[in-house]
Amino acid sequence: MSKLFIKDKAFYKSVATIAIPIALQGLITSGVNAMDTVMVGKVSETALSGVSLATQFITIFQIFCMGIGMGASVLVARYFGMKDNVSLRKTITVMLRLCVGMAALFSVITALCPRWIMYIYTEEEPIIAEGIRYLQYSVASYIFHGLSLTCTIVLRNVNRVKMPLYTSIAAFFVNVGANYLFIFGGLGIPAMGVAGAALGTLIARIFEFAVICGYLFFVEKNIGYRLQEFFRPVGKLWGEYIRISIPVLISDGILALGNNSVAMVIGRMGESFIAANSVTTVTQQLSSVMTQGFSQAGAIVTGYTLGEGDREKAHRQGYAFLGIGFVFGLAAALIILALSEPMIYFYELSAETAGIARQLMWSIALIIVFQATNSIMTKGVLRGGGDTKVLMLADNIFLWVASVPLGALSGLVWGFPAFWVYFALKIDQVLKAIWCVIRLRSGKWIKKIRSEKELHENT
Repeated sequence: MSKLFIKDKAFYKSVATIAIPIALQGLITSGVNAMDTVMVGKVSETALSGVSLATQFITIFQIFCMGIGMGASVLVARYFGMKDNVSLRKTITVMLRLCVGMAALFSVITALCPRWIMYIYTEEEPIIAEGIRYLQYSVASYIFHGLSLTCTIVLRNVNRVKMPLYTSIAAFFVNVGANYLFIFGGLGIPAMGVAGAALGTLIARIFEFAVICGYLFFVEKNIGYRLQEFFRPVGKLWGEYIRISIPVLISDGILALGNNSVAMVIGRMGESFIAANSVTTVTQQLSSVMTQGFSQAGAIVTGYTLGEGDREKAHRQGYAFLGIGFVFGLAAALIILALSEPMIYFYELSAETAGIARQLMWSIALIIVFQATNSIMTKGVLRGGGDTKVLMLADNIFLWVASVPLGALSGLVWGFPAFWVYFALKIDQVLKAIWCVIRLRSGKWIKKIRSEKELHENT
């Protein structure tokens, strides 16, 4: 137990310096999502359900982009620790090319198949119609959101954490103002309902892209990446990126599909369950932002430490991050329970929907203790150590062997109460938390990463 809390003030200070701005940015993003759902919820529960399910598909794209960005961050943090800017810039180029390709793919699918997308999640025509309206206005948002998301991750890895935070604060007000104007109408603009929510989000995405990508491509001097780098060859670094980063992309991508399978189960349990889940999702996001911040800090700090060549120190820090995860998991659970009744009251839900939401809140509070612990390890320490292939297997084995089948059976076949349906859908979080402790103790998660110079020397 003593390993979980090390006596190193400098370590905790450096972690907090990275994690807190990231967490605050996540809080603001969650706040934007909360305002979206609150405003759309004022239109109708059908509109709320439609937007909730439509954004499940958009979330697949976000997770793929997070996979691309976090995969690159493993290399970026290590190369930054090694002070190898040549390899670092080429890594960013590979990341951006993959992001642009992914955005183009999702834009085409959304433009051509919005009804098919909605039909994945529900067969209720009124909900499908609202979701289609939201998706039609979301086609153009992929490229802006994808590039700003991945570039934000790069900036965090080179100690530029405040600028993305300030950008998110500004984007929050842009989004809320645009949403209010377009959803409910005003200043000569007609009320657009669900379509107005999507348009407001698009405007905020364009704003984020202009500021964050403009800063990275034209202003930032720590690594000196400029737009022309995008068109230059990356040589043998493709191979190292594929070896270390692609497993992260594959893992997060398959995980996104698995989470959408969870959404498919929820989408077929009726409008009340869908609306209740929408409320609890926002609450969960708000309560877990600190965990997300410390997850990314874990990857960055581990990458720096291993880049400096200190394996023993990285292992000690790994245990400290495990302790941080457990503490923040408990804190998040208490926050969820404290917020549950105010959130349910604020959304003005029907009695049936409110009852389901209460059950889900208690289930989420239990799960998040395990989720916070394994998130800081899998998305942070173990990933920062380069253990991406094993993580890819672990993530998806627990999801597809346990969560998806048990969730489907408990919700669609056995008819369990909402508490146990959600617990079954998230059982992988409990299993991964146990596995993370075993993997950390083994020390096998620390992998060697080669620079471009080493790659050329070995050929």
